[in-house]
Amino acid sequence: MDAEVSISDKNAAKSSSLVTVKPVVNAVRILRFLSQAAAPERSVDIARKLDINPSTCFNILRTLVAEDMVDFSPMSKRYSAGLGLARLVEQFVTQGQKVQLAKPLLEKFAARSKVTVTLWRRIGNDRIVIVSSAACPTDVRIDMSEGQRLPILMGASGRLFASQLDLDQPQPKAIFDNIRWSGALSYEEYCEQVRDAAKLGWSIDDGHFSIGILAVAAPVYSPSETIDFTVSAVMFRGQRDEAGIAELGQSLRNLGKELGSVLF
Repeated sequence: MDAEVSISDKNAAKSSSLVTVKPVVNAVRILRFLSQAAAPERSVDIARKLDINPSTCFNILRTLVAEDMVDFSPMSKRYSAGLGLARLVEQFVTQGQKVQLAKPLLEKFAARSKVTVTLWRRIGNDRIVIVSSAACPTDVRIDMSEGQRLPILMGASGRLFASQLDLDQPQPKAIFDNIRWSGALSYEEYCEQVRDAAKLGWSIDDGHFSIGILAVAAPVYSPSETIDFTVSAVMFRGQRDEAGIAELGQSLRNLGKELGSVLF
């Protein structure tokens, strides 16, 4: 029997309105078109096929050429996908491959510690996302789906990402106020927990993210000592006493170091 914990932006925070920037949209459309084209294309043909103003299309193409995203042949006056675009795609693929290499470490830890383990990644300034997850192979477990997102301050992992922010500034407080916490928690208490996490090297969320759930997390440091990933263990409250939680925190710190050697 599975005990499933689902996360949604709807329950976690108020959604923000979507702003569409037309030149960015057109640039993406042009890059997508050129990456799928069988042969280099002229600017006027690209503009016609994508229904973009010819002058606008030409200026976007010139900008993309300057950024090495598109190649231009002076002889044929035609454009094609550039080496810079290929390198950018390669970086994303490589990161995904590294996350896959980290999966066996998560599975081994989950089975040994009888917890669900999640690997979180920071995306942008206000969100974190689960990029990998491994559940303990027992009858009763907590399932957390890959791809689910949270506000950057939420959960045990949020307290670690928060340690890199200036919590005295208005933006973190605004993010905190928009979160629907399951357990009562003041901003002052939260900030104190963030400071404790920075001292210990691991963090805890005891029922504030979800009633009945306890999470412990540790950072995965990049070579520049920033926290780009965290690894979190999720369990039912009462599974471990205080000493057991501290031991788990230390084990997660060690796992974080192992993951760092794989992810960076």
